[in-house]
Amino acid sequence: MFDADLNERQHRIDRLQLFGLIGLMLLGAAFVFSATRDAETALLYNQIWFRQVVWYVVGLAGAIVLCLVDYHTLARWSFVIYWVMIILLIAVLIPQVGKRVNGASRWFDLHVFMFQPSEFAKLAFILAQANFLSRPIEELKQTLNFWKALGLMLLPFLLIMKEPDLGSALVLLPVGLAMMFVASTPGKYLRRLIGCVGIFGALFLVDVLFAPDSWQIKLETYQKQRLLVYFGRDFAAKDATPAERDEARRTQFEKSYQSRQALISVGSGGLLGQGFLQGKQTALKFMPAGAAHNDFIFSVIAEEEGFVGSLVVLTLYSVVLFTGIRTAGQARDRLGKLMAVGVVTLLFSHVFINIGMNIRIVPVTGIPLPLLSYGGSSVLVSLIAMGFLQNVHIYRKGY
Repeated sequence: MFDADLNERQHRIDRLQLFGLIGLMLLGAAFVFSATRDAETALLYNQIWFRQVVWYVVGLAGAIVLCLVDYHTLARWSFVIYWVMIILLIAVLIPQVGKRVNGASRWFDLHVFMFQPSEFAKLAFILAQANFLSRPIEELKQTLNFWKALGLMLLPFLLIMKEPDLGSALVLLPVGLAMMFVASTPGKYLRRLIGCVGIFGALFLVDVLFAPDSWQIKLETYQKQRLLVYFGRDFAAKDATPAERDEARRTQFEKSYQSRQALISVGSGGLLGQGFLQGKQTALKFMPAGAAHNDFIFSVIAEEEGFVGSLVVLTLYSVVLFTGIRTAGQARDRLGKLMAVGVVTLLFSHVFINIGMNIRIVPVTGIPLPLLSYGGSSVLVSLIAMGFLQNVHIYRKGY
């Protein structure tokens, strides 16, 4: 009887984390509906909010199935999953195989939905990196193993950059660094790595913002324009004619439109907001329809529910993240701890970057807000990631 009771307590799910997830999904469905209500059709399946709910159901089913398998069993397949995702990241770059939209080749058109392998590659990387770094600490002191861990991170990073998808690629860096730090990778390796990343990042920005066009690193036009908008740099070249300078100013005004409207939405919400379905920025089409329910869903919530609604969103994310940190702390082995740390860092990076671009503290990127932004791949990955956390929590005392 005592053993049965102990086993029941060991395999209990993290209910507080589940509460946070349910709260986020309810808000996501409600505000995706609010942001797309003018575009709804008579057919239920074609309504965007309904599709979001379908993805929630599919994602939850996947997370539940995942929790039935001990994460040590999943880890044994980690490198198979990792290399499958690498193959898909290569395949999506091949013309006539990957779907090219607005100059970016990031999706497979499966007709039923658009599959984005870069989202799933993040989870594959976390699983493979956790498995690799869970080896004895003495082995991590070997220089070769440090380079192998770095290679696991750089390979998907470079492939995702090639799509191009700068935002998704950059998210891999804090995830990889956090996992290497928690795994007790020697500090001298991490300091040199962070130093190199910092130097290359600074040189990259100097090159994009100040170097002549002939010297600059080749970027997609929209990527360069986003950086110029964020740092307030003039689009026009120094030797531009008055007509070229006027045209550059018009282009700069257009490219900063979304971020300006998002900031107006956040500011106009005040303390209590304008009320559900009453947001003027969305209703009057100031916030573009394609952006309101995707990357800028937070601005819709802030306008309609104000500071209080924004605080509710941040509180729910805090519940999910802090319960994830608790799971990492309670894990009895290095594999579970590293998986939990990777997932928590991934979710935090998405939340920080997305909300940051809504309030203009970071440049605009294509990073979705987990469980709130519309998108099948994003929702599935977020819920499967939470399945990882629940899995580590459930089996935390089994080893």
